[in-house]
Amino acid sequence: MSEQITPIPEDRLARAVFGPLGGVVEVGAVNSTGTWELSKVSVGDFLTRRQPDVERLLDGIRSVCRFSDAAMAIVDELGRFRDHEVPAAFLLLWSAGVTGVPQPLERLEEPAVVRRMCRMAADLQLTYFLQALITAAIAAGTEARQGAARIAEVLRIASELACPTSRTMPTDIFRMWRVSCLPDILRPDSDAPEYGKAGFRAYDQWLEELLAADDRA
Repeated sequence: MSEQITPIPEDRLARAVFGPLGGVVEVGAVNSTGTWELSKVSVGDFLTRRQPDVERLLDGIRSVCRFSDAAMAIVDELGRFRDHEVPAAFLLLWSAGVTGVPQPLERLEEPAVVRRMCRMAADLQLTYFLQALITAAIAAGTEARQGAARIAEVLRIASELACPTSRTMPTDIFRMWRVSCLPDILRPDSDAPEYGKAGFRAYDQWLEELLAADDRA
């Protein structure tokens, strides 16, 4: 296992990964009700039912990002993988407030509004999650072809967790990531180091090939 080749602190990389993953879990727990009634949401029950997927997800993250035990412990520190309530304010945060705040405020908990926030939150947080995974993999020096295969699998699991009843396709998340994140990183005046730009280009190429195969399957 190689040492990290960038000075980015490991805990910062891990928080960037596990932060949006917490949003993915909460959105998945809400979507799994099929009713979008927040009073019926149980993050604990949702994670218990999906425990094998969660374990594969975390194993994949550790592998591709080469996180230490201390970095992986940040999952527990953030508390998103423990049973807890998911108030409408959390969904408003994860969806970046795109829906706005309806008046009266109680309308924020209406199933139709909750469902819309969940759709937006899933797209946004999965895109942030993918960006954080690729950044951490490049920082760890994970070879792009091997790393992309692991990231593709992690993204498939995370997408299924977020939208267990109406799956958000990993190819959709990949395309949103490409147009929302890559241009700023790869533009000529970007302050990203050249090896970083090369890394993002390599992951973009391999992920495109791997996820295109999903579409053909």
